[in-house]
Parts: sequence; structure tokens; C-alpha cells
Amino acid sequence: MRTYLAVVDGTEEAEIAVRFAARRAAKTGGALEILAIIEPQEFVAFGSIQATIEAEAEERAQEVADRALDMLGEERGVLPRIIVKQGEAIAAVQQALAENPEIGALVLGAAKSGAPGPLIAHFAGAAMAHLPCPLMIIPGTLSREALDRLS
Repeated sequence: MRTYLAVVDGTEEAEIAVRFAARRAAKTGGALEILAIIEPQEFVAFGSIQATIEAEAEERAQEVADRALDMLGEERGVLPRIIVKQGEAIAAVQQALAENPEIGALVLGAAKSGAPGPLIAHFAGAAMAHLPCPLMIIPGTLSREALDRLS
């Protein structure tokens, strides 16, 4: 079964990409995986303080994934699988792709303005040659009407 992998980070463009991926999955009889990433902390605290910091980071990642699920409540036909990974974003995406050979597309959202984020810059650059699936970059400027028309 073709699975669409969408990465969420709490931004509007990521939500648009998740909505697009959900619609494509529903229309093609596929599945949706939503990846939330817990980025490594820049400092290391002592014992229980570090554990608290890490637990709070995991809780924030789960909240981002839950918001994506809530947003998808309006979409019918697909029940996403939530994946939460710790580590650098690029490595976490690569790991998710390696763990599921059914992933048929990596779906990323592009910001409404400015330079592309690090995931798009990486996977649309030299790393594209090593992707096991197509990369879909969804413009963050798309309206719901445009999503309806395009998906």
C-alpha cells in the first residue's frame, strides 16, 4: 500500500502538506504517516533536570502531532499513523523512510516566503538522488480550495 510520509512541526505550511498527503492517501487507497521530530537539546543538564527537559520536548512533539490529527478530523478516508522520533530532523526523516519500504512519497510543506527550510533544502538538493521515493513539495500558500482542486 502506498504510504505518504508528512513531517509536522507546528507551522501552517506543514499542516497544508499533511492535509494534501491525507487527501492523496484517501483518493489513492493509501496510508498516511505523520512524523513529529524531537530535536536534540543544545545543552545537557544534570540528572532529573535533563530528563524533565527531554520529557517536555517529547510532549511538545506529541502536541504538534495531535494538532495535525485534530486538523485532519475534517478529512475522511484515512487514519494516520503518528511517529515521534528523537534526533536531528534530516536523520529522523531518513530513518523513517528506511523503516518503511511502503512509503511512496515524502511530503514537505514550503514556507509562504523566504528560503526553504532545512528539510526541503536537503532533500531537494544533492540528497534527492538517494531518496527511496518521490519528494512532494507543497506550497504553503495553497488555500483549501486549491487543495481541493489539486488533490
